[in-house]
Amino acid sequence: MLFIFARFEPKPGNERQLLEELTLVIGLTRAEAGCVRIQLYESARGPLTYFIHSEWVDEDAFEAHGEKPHTVRFVEAVTELIAHPFQASRTRLIG
Repeated sequence: MLFIFARFEPKPGNERQLLEELTLVIGLTRAEAGCVRIQLYESARGPLTYFIHSEWVDEDAFEAHGEKPHTVRFVEAVTELIAHPFQASRTRLIG
């Protein structure tokens, strides 16, 4: 199993558009064969930050996800909406 954590802090004024992009990609990603689970979170305290946590059957499934048209479009769209460079952390459960 592969676990992915991604953080998205919207630039001021982009909060709603970022949430729309995140919601759209979550729905499309859930339909992918290699996606075990994907969930969207928002910070409970400021500043407003969104997080995606996803689980994949393996590294190959996540690599295939990165090449899907909806994922490519998502990354391009959110790059302009977030206050930091896009980054997703690949992790494995150790305890």
